Amino acid sequence: MSTRLSQLFVRTLREDPVDAEVASHRLLVRAGYIRRQAPGVFAWLPLGLKVRRKIEKIIREELEAFGAQEVHFPALLPREPYEITGRWTEYGDGIFRLKDRKDADYLLAPTHEEVFTLLVKDLYSSYKDLPLSIYQIQDKYRDEARPRAGLLRGREFSMKDSYSFDYTDAGLDVSYQQHRDAYERIFQRLGLEYVIVKADAGAMGGSKSEEFLHPTPIGEDTFVRSDGGYAANVEAFTTAAPPARAYEGLTPAEVLDTPDTPTIATLVDVANAKHPRPDGRAWTAADTLKNIVLALTDLKGNRELVVVGLPGDRDVDMKRAEVAFAPAIVEAATEADFAKNPGLVKGYIGPWSAAGPVLGEKSVTGIRYVVDPRVSDGSGWITGANEHGRHVFGLVAGRDFQTDGIVQVAEVLAGDPAPDGSGPVELARGMEIGHVFQLGRKYAEALGLKVLDENGKLVTVTMGSYGIGVTRIMAVIAESNNDEKGLIWPKNVAPFDVHVIATGRDETVYATAEVIVGSLEESGFDVLFDDRPKVSPGVKFGDAELLGVPVIVIVGRDAADGRVELWDRRTGERTSVAIEELGAALIA
Repeated sequence: MSTRLSQLFVRTLREDPVDAEVASHRLLVRAGYIRRQAPGVFAWLPLGLKVRRKIEKIIREELEAFGAQEVHFPALLPREPYEITGRWTEYGDGIFRLKDRKDADYLLAPTHEEVFTLLVKDLYSSYKDLPLSIYQIQDKYRDEARPRAGLLRGREFSMKDSYSFDYTDAGLDVSYQQHRDAYERIFQRLGLEYVIVKADAGAMGGSKSEEFLHPTPIGEDTFVRSDGGYAANVEAFTTAAPPARAYEGLTPAEVLDTPDTPTIATLVDVANAKHPRPDGRAWTAADTLKNIVLALTDLKGNRELVVVGLPGDRDVDMKRAEVAFAPAIVEAATEADFAKNPGLVKGYIGPWSAAGPVLGEKSVTGIRYVVDPRVSDGSGWITGANEHGRHVFGLVAGRDFQTDGIVQVAEVLAGDPAPDGSGPVELARGMEIGHVFQLGRKYAEALGLKVLDENGKLVTVTMGSYGIGVTRIMAVIAESNNDEKGLIWPKNVAPFDVHVIATGRDETVYATAEVIVGSLEESGFDVLFDDRPKVSPGVKFGDAELLGVPVIVIVGRDAADGRVELWDRRTGERTSVAIEELGAALIA
C-alpha cells in the first residue's frame, strides 16, 4: 500500500527553526523528519524513522555478514559496574545520574562496555566459546554542555555499539580488523566519504584506537594527513623531539631588560631592536619559549596549576591539553590563580619550578613545569625571567633549567612533519561517524571476565569496542546531500523510492496517478503519493524538493497522452516518459 501525503503525519515548514546552525538541522526539521523536544532531544516522525531504519539495516547486514549477533540492553543502568571500572567518577558532569525511590544510584548509559562484559562473564567460561562479537543499536545519553547542530551533537542519540571478546591478542587483532572492514563497507554503501585516522582512546581506555571521520567544514574535529598516507586526529598527533645538542660552545644565559614586552610579538620586536643576534639573523617567535599557565581540576575538585613551555610561534590546543591531562578538567589560569602565586609574573613567566643557575632561588615557583618535545636538551631560548620587563636570552634546556615532563599540547600547524616520516601534514575538519578501539583487558580485568584456555588455565579475556553514530550519520548524509531548496537523499537511504505527484484538478489525472502508483508498487517500489486535491502544483513541488526523495514522477496534463514527467532531484533534469516505460526508466 502506498503512503499518501494527504494522510502522512507530517507538516513542512517554510521558515527555518531559530536555533538551527547547520543545514541538516534546518532541513530535517523543516521537512518534518524530526521535531525538537528539548535542547539536544528530538522526537522522530514517520519520515525520519524510515531513513533511520534504512541506515540501521545496512549496519546490521554488514555486521552479521561476519558473524556479529544482535542483543539489546536497557538505557537505565545501575551505578555498581561503572563504579568498579572508575567511570562513574571519570565521566564527571557528562552523564545523567538519577536515584530510584530507594535512593539507589542509576545512570542513563552513555556507553555499555561494563554490562556487555558482565553479560559475557555470566554466560561464558571457556575459550571454546570465543571469539564472540555482539552488538546493539540503542539510544545513548550524554549531558552535553552545549547541545547544538541538531542530530550532530545531542543529549540523546542512537548508536550502534559492538564488542568483541577473544582470549588471545592475535584473536583481538582479527576481530578488530573484521569490524574495521565492515565499517568501510557500511560507509561505502551509505555513500559517505571517510578518512580513517589514528585517535586517542580517551575515557574508553585501551591501546589501538582509530576514528572514521567524514571531511566537512562544519566538523568538530581537526585532523591531519600527509601525502605519504599518515592520518591522525590532532589529539593523537605526536611531535618527535629533536636530537639533544651538546652544551659545549653555547654562550652563557643572560638576563636583559625588555621593557613593555608582555606578548611574544612585542618581545621579538624589542629583541631585534635592542639585543640583535650575533649571527645577524633576525629573532623570530620560534626562538622564544612561551610559558602558559593552565589550571587542572581533578575528579575530586582539587585544583592544580601547571606551566607549559612551548615555542612562541605556537599556542596550546585545549583539546590536546584535555587529552594530555585527562581526566582533569583543563582551563586557562584565572586572575585569582595568579594572585595566589606571585612568583608567576604575567607576560614574563620563566621555566623554573626549582632553583636554577641563572636566577637562583628567586626563580622558584614550585609549580609543575612541563614542555613541548621541541624544548629538547641543548636547545636555546629567549624566555621570561619571572621579573617585570626582563627576559633571559640564551637559556639552554637541560643546562639552565630542568623540566617535569613532556606534553603533547601545542597546536599542530600545516607543514608540520608527520611522525612516521611520510612528509608534511595538512589540516582539515571532519565529523566523527565511527570509532574502533582495542580495549584490551581493561574492563575484563576490572570485572573479572576470565575463561579457561586450552591448558585449563584461567586467562583474562581481551576486548574490542566499536561504535557508529546512527542518528549522527543520518545528519551527516543530510548535510552532504541538499541544495537551497531541500534535501536530496541518496537512493539507498531515501524514505521512498519514488515520489508521485498528481497536479491540477482534472479527476482523470488523479485516476491515472492511482494506476501508476499501483503499478509501481506491484513492481516493488516504495511510493510516496502526493494525492492532495486542493493543493497547488507549486506547493507540491516545493514540498517534494524539501522532502528529498531523489526521483519524482509528475502526473499532469500530458497524462491524457500517456506521458508523465520524470524529475531527477540529484541533477535537476526533467524528462518526458511514456507511462508504460516508467518502470524501466526508474530502474535504469
